Amino acid sequence: GHPEHDAEAGAPESEGAADLDALKASLAEKDKEIAELKDKYLRAVAEMDNTRKRLRQQSEDTIRLQRENLMREILPIVDNLERAVSAARAGGDGKSIVEGVEMVLRSMMDVLRAQGVTPIESVGQAFDPARHEAVDHVPSDTHAPNTVIQEFHRGYQAGDRILRTARVTVSKAAEAGRPGGEDGPSGVENR
Repeated sequence: GHPEHDAEAGAPESEGAADLDALKASLAEKDKEIAELKDKYLRAVAEMDNTRKRLRQQSEDTIRLQRENLMREILPIVDNLERAVSAARAGGDGKSIVEGVEMVLRSMMDVLRAQGVTPIESVGQAFDPARHEAVDHVPSDTHAPNTVIQEFHRGYQAGDRILRTARVTVSKAAEAGRPGGEDGPSGVENR
């Protein structure tokens, strides 16, 4: 061949080899970065998983401790109820038995209050389906329609949340010419 042609061809060849080496070095550097990032990612995922497990365990432990503490508060009330039943079986006088049961009830209400549980006032209030369950509607000319006039079992709430609705009788307008009472349209006696 021609010597000048060979010389020109040699220069780009060595330049190409240098570029290739630079690309290989750059690629190796990128591979190393990817491996480091993958390692960091896997460590972060493992850490997150461990944190999630630890939080779940802590919350289960907290719930278990709260439940145990509540049960501990209730046990003395059970003891008092057992004493009241024993006194009743032994033929104790009715007054002291009633007083004993009232004392137990007060203790139970104290435990509920300490847990943030309060009774819902119902009688005389307007019927509210979020707080009351109507089991009967009775005609009344002494109460505005839709007023709670009797409570079968009390409702309770914990803070703003309803634990149990009250079961109640609700008034409705007295029908003209048909008095409420024993023969009233509801078929329920007024007590």
